[in-house]
Amino acid sequence: MTRAVRPAAYVLDVDVTEPLPEVPGTDRVWVLVRYATEPIGALLLDPGTDLAGAIEDALGERIRAAVDPRPRRAEVVASGPPLTVVVCTRDRPRSLARCLESLLAQEYRRFRVLVVDNAPRDDAVRDVVRSLAGQRIPVERLVVPRPGLSRARNAAVAAAPGETLAWIDDDEVADRYWLDGIARALLDHPGADAVAGPVAPAELATEAQLWCEEFGGLTKGRGYQPAVFTAATHDPLFPLPPFGSGANLTTRPGALATIGDFDTALGAGTPASASEDTLALTRLLRAGGTIVYQPGALTWHYHRRDLDGLRRQLTGYGTGLTAAYTALVLRHPSVVPGLVRLAPRALREVLRGGVRTASIGPDFPPELLRANRRGMLRGPVAYLRGRWRP
Repeated sequence: MTRAVRPAAYVLDVDVTEPLPEVPGTDRVWVLVRYATEPIGALLLDPGTDLAGAIEDALGERIRAAVDPRPRRAEVVASGPPLTVVVCTRDRPRSLARCLESLLAQEYRRFRVLVVDNAPRDDAVRDVVRSLAGQRIPVERLVVPRPGLSRARNAAVAAAPGETLAWIDDDEVADRYWLDGIARALLDHPGADAVAGPVAPAELATEAQLWCEEFGGLTKGRGYQPAVFTAATHDPLFPLPPFGSGANLTTRPGALATIGDFDTALGAGTPASASEDTLALTRLLRAGGTIVYQPGALTWHYHRRDLDGLRRQLTGYGTGLTAAYTALVLRHPSVVPGLVRLAPRALREVLRGGVRTASIGPDFPPELLRANRRGMLRGPVAYLRGRWRP
């Protein structure tokens, strides 16, 4: 008989306007806290912690100030803007099918889905898309023969001119209210060029997944408070854009027209591994753009389960970060004085801890931090290698 293995932490999704559930008394619990369906915070609780008391201590003031989003949501669902959801994928049909299922369950219905099948080795992704033929929501497939996430993103932009694109990764699922959260942000902030949302952990079945979340997850520790970012409110160069990532990002057509294509020497499938989204959003802020962070635009991500996978991921984050700075310097040499001024602060954050490391626990492996820093040292060379590739 196979013995059940406890997860590193249970993931709970609770709404304080409804009765709170019972929580396991012997295990850690990661809790997404909502008010009337709207995410307002997240807590990681030790075994035996009183859930109601912990929520009150951490989020009581925010709860009492919260406004019920449901009337506005009903208006948006009825009359919001059309959206094109883009899922870039490569040979992960099972994850893709799970992601697409969550999209077809959206409360918001004014959208279509574009699956970008990047350098497929077989017809598995084609078969997943074909299985959804006849759905009320159209699901289309675009094949991009050359590998690379940036190439896949650029192909989607070219295939959907003038459309607002909502990007989600194939290893995520969309919260039921994801698209109406995006639509609300677009309507409430007509001058916004992009909307970003939080990426919560879909599971914390292993210690590696919990460590990923402690390192800031895919939202870089941003949290669940709405914000509006411009160059006047946030230095585009540093700290890192604190509004999320390309895993949950919506771009208006004019935003990408302002900054051009995603850099094909950055992102998954390149020596740099990551940060095509970081460079794009940094350039957008520098160009005078506005980015809205909308907690209601929530997705759930399946973090890597194994330690080796997490090590590679954090190494890639570090490599991508300095690769993106290298790309920025090569494109805009005028940023060099600003980067020099910020260097001491950046070094302090790397060595002593910053936003992404503020929530790590005592069991977090130091080797993962070292891997992230080693990646940073590789970034400039990795970017140049990516540019020289045919």
